[in-house]
Amino acid sequence: MYFWYKFFTYLFFPFSFAYLFLRKLKKKEHPTRYLEKLGKIEIERGENPLIWFHVASVGEAMSILPLIENFEKNEKIKKILITTITLSSGQILQKRYGQSTKVFHQFLPLDIPNFINKFLNHWNPNLAIFIDSEIWPNLILEIKKRNISLLLVNARITKKTFLRWKFFKNFAKKIFEKFDLCIVANKETENHLKSLGALNIKNYGNLKFAKTKATFIKKLNDDFYDKIKNRKIWCAASTHPTEEIFCAKTHLELKKTYKDILTIIIPRHINRIKKIYEDLSLLNLKIAIYTENKEIKNETDILLIDTYGEALKFYNISKCVFLGKSLIESLKEVGGQNPIEPARLGCKIFHGPNVSNFEEVYKYLKSLNVSKEVNNPSELNQSLVEELRINKVNDTQIIEKIENFGSNTLNNVIREINIYINNQK
Repeated sequence: MYFWYKFFTYLFFPFSFAYLFLRKLKKKEHPTRYLEKLGKIEIERGENPLIWFHVASVGEAMSILPLIENFEKNEKIKKILITTITLSSGQILQKRYGQSTKVFHQFLPLDIPNFINKFLNHWNPNLAIFIDSEIWPNLILEIKKRNISLLLVNARITKKTFLRWKFFKNFAKKIFEKFDLCIVANKETENHLKSLGALNIKNYGNLKFAKTKATFIKKLNDDFYDKIKNRKIWCAASTHPTEEIFCAKTHLELKKTYKDILTIIIPRHINRIKKIYEDLSLLNLKIAIYTENKEIKNETDILLIDTYGEALKFYNISKCVFLGKSLIESLKEVGGQNPIEPARLGCKIFHGPNVSNFEEVYKYLKSLNVSKEVNNPSELNQSLVEELRINKVNDTQIIEKIENFGSNTLNNVIREINIYINNQK
C-alpha cells in the first residue's frame, strides 16, 4: 500500500504548484507564504537542539501554547519550530510569535518526497512532535530513516479514522510503529492505536484542558464595549454552514422575550462572512460586522466577527456560548469544537448532538453542569431565556476544577517530552 501512496504523491508533484496557486486565488492559502508548502524556506536553522512541533489547524495550535511556553524557558532548547497546514492557524501563530527570536512558524510542505526532503535537510530537527491526528506517511518514514525521535502528542483517532486505517492494517502498522511515544487524549484513541500497531502508548487526558500562562487580551476596547454593554448578549462560536441560520432563528425567538438581545456569531472560517451576511439578511435581521464597528447600533441584531483570535473577548462578556460543528449530520464523525476556553471563562456551553471530537471533554463538563445539548432553535431559545434572566457570575469552584484537570495533564505531558529533550546531545 505504501508503494502506491508514494507513487501517487510523485505523480502529483508536477501539479502541486498549480494546486496551491488555485487555493491562493480562493484565499485558502497565504498570498506569498504558500510557497513554503513547496519547500521554500527563508529562516535560518540555527544551532542545536531544535524541537519541532507540527499541528494542523487553529484548535491544535492553541492546544500546544502551554507546551511552547514551558519549552521557551528551557535554555537547553535553542530553537522551536512550529509547522501548520491551515491559513488561520498560521496567522494566529505568526501574530503571536512573529517577533520571537526562539519560536518560528512555517507552513508544512506537501507530503511529496521532493519537498519533505528539502524541509528535513534544512531543519534537521532533534525531536519531532506531531499533535492530534496529523499522519503524513512519507514524512513520518523519512523522519525515522534519519533517526529523529518522533512523538505523537494529544493523539485522537476517531472511530471513522480507525476503520479507514484498519482497512490497510499492514500499512497502518508500518506508520504507527515508527512513533517512539504516543500520548493519547482519550481511552478510545488508546484502544485504536494499540490495534493499529503503536508500541508505546500513555494516556494523561486531553491537553486542551491545559491553560496558557500568557495574558491574552480578554477585554474589548472601551469605545466598542460602550455600544453594547447594556444589552443582553450571547455568543455562537466556531459555526459552520447552516449553523448561523440556526442561531439567527434562535435570535428571532429570543427577541420575543428580550427586545435588546444581541447575538454575536464567530464563524470557524471568516472567509464565509460575506455569504453569512447575505443569508442572515434574508431573515430581515440588522447585521453589523466587527471590523466596521461604526455600524453597531442599538437596533443591531447580529454582530459578525470577521477576525481571528478575538473569541476570548466575546466569551468574556457572554454568559452563554453555543459551539458549532455540532449540528451538521455530514460532520457527525468529526463533530464538535473545543469548549474549554468558554467554560474556563465561566460561560454556560450549548452544543448540538454531534460532538464526537470532544466527547470525553463534554461528558466531563456535563458532570459539572457546564454544558447542555440542544437539537433545535426552540430548545436553545428556552435554555437561553432561562439563563439570561440572571447576569453572569463565575463559579470559581467549577473553574478551579477545570484548571486542576488541565494542569495535571500538562505536567505529565511535559515530563514525558523532557525525557527525549534531555537525551539530546
